[in-house]
Formats: sequence, C-alpha cells, structure tokens
Amino acid sequence: MVGRHPDPWRGKTGKADGANTVLMVDLVVLVAIALAVLGVVGSATPLVPGAGLSLAGIFLYWWHTGYADPGTLTLIALTVLGLITMAVDYLAGFLSAKAGGASWTTGAVAGIVGIALLLVAGPVGVVLGVAATVFAIEYYRHGDRRQSFWTAIRTTVGMVGSTVVQLLFTATMLVALLIVVFT
Repeated sequence: MVGRHPDPWRGKTGKADGANTVLMVDLVVLVAIALAVLGVVGSATPLVPGAGLSLAGIFLYWWHTGYADPGTLTLIALTVLGLITMAVDYLAGFLSAKAGGASWTTGAVAGIVGIALLLVAGPVGVVLGVAATVFAIEYYRHGDRRQSFWTAIRTTVGMVGSTVVQLLFTATMLVALLIVVFT
C-alpha cells in the first residue's frame, strides 16, 4: 500500500520524508484495521457502537489514502451497510419486542433492565434479564402465562438475532477493508 496513493504523511512523490513518517503511515493503517476489528467485537457487546467503530476505521483509511481508496462505490456501499447496522443496533430490540407482542413500554423497560444487568451480570444477564422483564410486565398486563412466555421468547430471539446480523455486517465491513488494504 505504501506509495500507491498520495496521502497527508508523504510528499508529492509518495516517498517517505524519514523513518518517522514511514512508522506513522503504517500506524494509521493499523489503527484503521484495529477500529474495524473493534467494530466486530463491539457489535456483540452491548453499549459499544460496533458499526460506528467499523465506519471510523474505513473512513480513517480512506482519508489516509488521500480519499482514493476505497473507491466511491465501495465507500458508499460500506457506509450504507454501516448505517443499516446502526439502525439494527438501535431499533431491533424495540421492534422485536413489538413484533413479539410486547408493548412499547415493555420494550423500553426491558432495555433499561438489560443495560443495568450488563453492568452486574454481563451479556448472559442481559439476555435473561430482558426475557424475565418482558415476561413479568406482559404477565402483569394480560395475566396470561402462555402469551407472556411466548412474547418473552420472541423478544429475546429478536434481540439475539439482531446481534448476529450486526456481527455479520461488521465482519463484512472488516473483510472489505482488509481486501482494500491488501490488494
């Protein structure tokens, strides 16, 4: 990649001005890749903006190459994928709760409980806490154990499913960045 595109760290010829410049150039590429890797990890970690980290890595690399690489269509596609991933991250819990039959209030309370449990019990606590919260609130609202149970199951499956989608999308963004960097 070095010398392939003009960038802010090199002169017009693309040659390094000194050893520190070469180190900085490699460091920028490594930071861009690290951000994309953290994006994948963050997509499976509650409260970490995985897609945002992935996009930051892609845009850092794009800036580093003097806005030349990745190309315009690839950059647009990765940006749209990142924005869709963000939407999945922020909306999936509420939408899966609603699709599962829970009220918006139930979804909001379950989200708050999930965040609180993350600090105490980790990801497993989030999943179990959200399921228990949805079950309890829906049972209080309707008095029907069966309906409350299935609402909790659907909500939990939707929440876990959104995490899988986020993982796949951020992994795709990482692979695309690696292809751009190493080809």
